[in-house]
Amino acid sequence: MLHTNKVVPGTLTRSRTALALIAATLLVGGAVTEASAKSRHHRHHASHAHKAKSSNWLDANASISPSGSGHGFSGKASFYGNESGSKTASGQRFNQNAMTAAHRSLPFGTKLRVTHRGQSVIVTINDRGPFIRGRVLDLSKGAARAIGLTGAGVGHVTAEVVS
Repeated sequence: MLHTNKVVPGTLTRSRTALALIAATLLVGGAVTEASAKSRHHRHHASHAHKAKSSNWLDANASISPSGSGHGFSGKASFYGNESGSKTASGQRFNQNAMTAAHRSLPFGTKLRVTHRGQSVIVTINDRGPFIRGRVLDLSKGAARAIGLTGAGVGHVTAEVVS
């Protein structure tokens, strides 16, 4: 006698859907390392620039302090340099050796004096970011090198608007 298993309509489809959801969760939900987030974030500056004003968590670990010439702030800064040649949010080509930085809301062309462990550099804002929680600035590799930030990758800085 031939035995056939009856399949309840929709059961196979639900099983496949459940399996697909589990697989997608495992693939997408895996841990994103700081390095991979850092290397990817630059390509999304233009699309995320509108979110910068509405996201309060982005300003975590930043403090505004009075300074002699106007506005100042402090917090964690990082650097990026693998995107050399791509366009920044301001439309300029990114040059990893230039003295530039990304900030979420300061106008393009703003000059900042950035200080880390007693070493300072003047940078020009030409990009948007950083888009990693708790960071206040993303420096070009050249600017980070000038203040000794490349070794650690992330460090506490103070910044003062100079023009």
